[in-house]
Amino acid sequence: MSEATTTDLYEVTMALSYVREGMTAPATFSLFVRDLPPERGFLVAAGLESALDYLTDLRVGPEDAAAFAAALHRPPRDLEPLLGLRFTGSVRAVPEGRVVLAGEPLLEVTAPLPEAQLAETYVLNRLSHQTVIASKAVRCVLAAAGHPVVDFSLRRTHGPGAGFQAARLGAMAGFAGTSNVAAATALDIPAVGTMAHSYVEAFEDEEKAFRAFARTHPGPVTFLVDTYDTEEGVRVAARVLRDLDRGPGSAVRLDSGDLGALA
Repeated sequence: MSEATTTDLYEVTMALSYVREGMTAPATFSLFVRDLPPERGFLVAAGLESALDYLTDLRVGPEDAAAFAAALHRPPRDLEPLLGLRFTGSVRAVPEGRVVLAGEPLLEVTAPLPEAQLAETYVLNRLSHQTVIASKAVRCVLAAAGHPVVDFSLRRTHGPGAGFQAARLGAMAGFAGTSNVAAATALDIPAVGTMAHSYVEAFEDEEKAFRAFARTHPGPVTFLVDTYDTEEGVRVAARVLRDLDRGPGSAVRLDSGDLGALA
């Protein structure tokens, strides 16, 4: 079974009807946003590469037709008109990473109607998710006003694939690094990371945790200072950094509380 089956069932029912009715003239499907909130005046186009990969390989084989038939509770012969269907159309799109405004198509697919219909769901999924993430990432970079931003999204994205996408799109938007080791390796971007509260709690006190971490990791280190009491944690971290002569490049990390006021 191929990715041709990664589609909504109604795309299959419509495509089958088009083929049986001889409705195979070219049609154009446009992907765009009608309106944007006033405080979010633009999007950043993303997802084009994976959409093009899908369209290039799209072909309905026997296993795909059988899956469609099973989903529709129909005998396999009823879905035979879709056998061999592949994408033969053309694509016009905004290049990846470009700004897009409301009403402006991110992508347009022109193809014989059954082909364009069957491809709609997958292409929409690829561009919608990645455009959302890229647009959020750019807003983060703009809000940081020149300070480095890194992505730690793998813990909460909707699956490892989405986590990889977030790392790639963050890098495209100007992020300085990612916590995702696989993405950092594959995309040749810096991998970044510090420590968790569970690490600090594994030791008798914060100071022992900070000193142990510094012994394991020479060079600049970042200490998580808000496990128990943030202000005391900062004092302990500063003392350890002075004692070990680790000041230049080292930092403290805040992960809870009123981040603005504490910073």
